[in-house]
Amino acid sequence: MEDILRPIYQERASQANTLGVLMVEKKQKSSHTTDSFDDILLIIVKKAEKPLLIKHYTYQDKKAAMHIIVEDLLKEWILLGSNRKIFEWIDDARILFDRNEYVVNLKKELREFPFYGRKIKMGMEFAKLIRRYVDGKALFENHLYLDAYNYVVHSLHHLARLAIIENGLHPELTVWHQVKQIEPEIFKLYEELVNSEETLEKRLELLFLASEFMIHSRTKIGSTHLLDILSEKEFWSFNEIMNEKELIPYSVDMAVLLEYLIDKHLVEVVNVETKGAGIFHRCYRVNKK
Repeated sequence: MEDILRPIYQERASQANTLGVLMVEKKQKSSHTTDSFDDILLIIVKKAEKPLLIKHYTYQDKKAAMHIIVEDLLKEWILLGSNRKIFEWIDDARILFDRNEYVVNLKKELREFPFYGRKIKMGMEFAKLIRRYVDGKALFENHLYLDAYNYVVHSLHHLARLAIIENGLHPELTVWHQVKQIEPEIFKLYEELVNSEETLEKRLELLFLASEFMIHSRTKIGSTHLLDILSEKEFWSFNEIMNEKELIPYSVDMAVLLEYLIDKHLVEVVNVETKGAGIFHRCYRVNKK
């Protein structure tokens, strides 16, 4: 199989721009990991005209896909978790070419999952969790139970991912399989939401109560990254927060997260005078009391 695909990747492996070539093979008859392809060729390059180029091939009675990805996009995927398959691909892949042990070191880094990287990812998951929880609760209070149910499922998913990261692991595609081993109480919440014979209203009511405790217990670790950044200045305008490079990944969830942290007395509001009488800029700082 590798011999057949060699001409496709060999030319790229010889280029100085190429950092590594990996092959992911389908392990089962039906595999979600490889998007139903028999083989995935993953080629990591320093630079390219396009950050991602994908080509599909047919050989014998099989099919293969080649993904050429620039290093910056790969790092973004790893940081943001926006392409969860990439973790499994890199972990499971066979190394066909490796310039200066780039791929070996990348695999090692993913397995060790440095704490700094975990802090950022936990912050992002916590922000998404708070957003889904707050929006879901508002829908519930307006008796929009089906919409609330959808938000609660998403909030539990982010809670599960947060717990997995907290335990030093990367969330995979099979998050619920992972969390069942690590945090069975979160898995039980999910099961009760999906399988309970109670009315939907009652299921949601009970779940909001249980989730509130679990979220509260993870507030400190989930907000550590954001609070560390905010501690670097006396106070911040919202625009400054949104444009801070390390906080950009929080994006649309930031406003809701800040309000939640104000409610929990971890962040406080600072009113800064404007030219208009009685109108103030609403700024934010870490509550150090």
